[in-house]
Amino acid sequence: MKAIVMRRYGPPDVLEYETVPNPEPRAGEIRIRVHAATVNRVLDVSLRAGNEPARGAVLPLIPGVDCAGVVDAVGSAVTRWRKGMRAAAAGVMPLEICPEDGRGYDGPTGMMGIKRPGGFAEMVTVPAFAAIELPDGLDFHHAAVIMRHVPTAWNLLVNVAELKTGESVLIMGAGGNLGSIGIQIAKNVIGANVIAAAGSDARVATGLALGADHGVNYNVADLEAEVIRLTGGKGVDVLYDNIANGKVLPRAFRALGFDGRLVTAGAHAGPNVAIDFAHLYHKRITIKGRPGYRPSDVPKCFAAAAEGKIKAQIERILPLSRAAEAHRLVESGESIGKIVLDPTRG
Repeated sequence: MKAIVMRRYGPPDVLEYETVPNPEPRAGEIRIRVHAATVNRVLDVSLRAGNEPARGAVLPLIPGVDCAGVVDAVGSAVTRWRKGMRAAAAGVMPLEICPEDGRGYDGPTGMMGIKRPGGFAEMVTVPAFAAIELPDGLDFHHAAVIMRHVPTAWNLLVNVAELKTGESVLIMGAGGNLGSIGIQIAKNVIGANVIAAAGSDARVATGLALGADHGVNYNVADLEAEVIRLTGGKGVDVLYDNIANGKVLPRAFRALGFDGRLVTAGAHAGPNVAIDFAHLYHKRITIKGRPGYRPSDVPKCFAAAAEGKIKAQIERILPLSRAAEAHRLVESGESIGKIVLDPTRG
């Protein structure tokens, strides 16, 4: 099969497109013929550049921390999956042989595309329990993006922040992947009042088009003052941020109201941000960082996507052979939507 292989860290050109042996599913595993894999700023691009040593990547490596496609082989002891079923997989999973349902496994784990072969390939094997069947009507490209971002955003807003219908939420990075997904979950799934914040009019417009009630360009307006005005002086109930911009987040934090909650699963522009501790304790604010997601929420995320409540923002779909170009596009910071690689495209 064809795959992207990374043998060393460095610029995008270290990503080699080459022929490698087809992977064979072990007991309790399935093999997915990949139709889509997303390119991620941290877990793919920053990792490839050598900026994520703490993640312990095992080189040489086939990157790609998610995928969506068709099951084309199953290992022994697998009964739930069969050839032809549509599946997606992502995230941390067992590295050694485990039962089909994953129960009782106590061996080492790691993220696909970092500690085990990932989705930048024509085929990839994953533990059967780590994959989820895709609902009808959801194409592979959008499914891969949903698998990558929606469960994390869902966990932050639904489980961690406990955002309620009618409450207000300030979504930072409205034009980004987690931001755009957060807007849709907050508005279309929960029924909150959404304020979308971004650093350009174009990205604010993206947030408004996705359903936000209000938008603020924080490079033009005073973010704190504008949010306070939009909430009638109360401030927002929830601040959703995955960027940690040292110049912007302090103003957003000041826009949190009484019993406000700040939730985050990222620090792309951080990590160090100054906050007003007087505001923290006077307003009884809670700050929670929570990466990852609850596996039980993943089917809910795909169901919401299939119902049209959540739509992934895809900027470009490229053949697998153009992975280096995809990395350059992400590094440029100019793309708004997701870059997706499709191994079935020539």
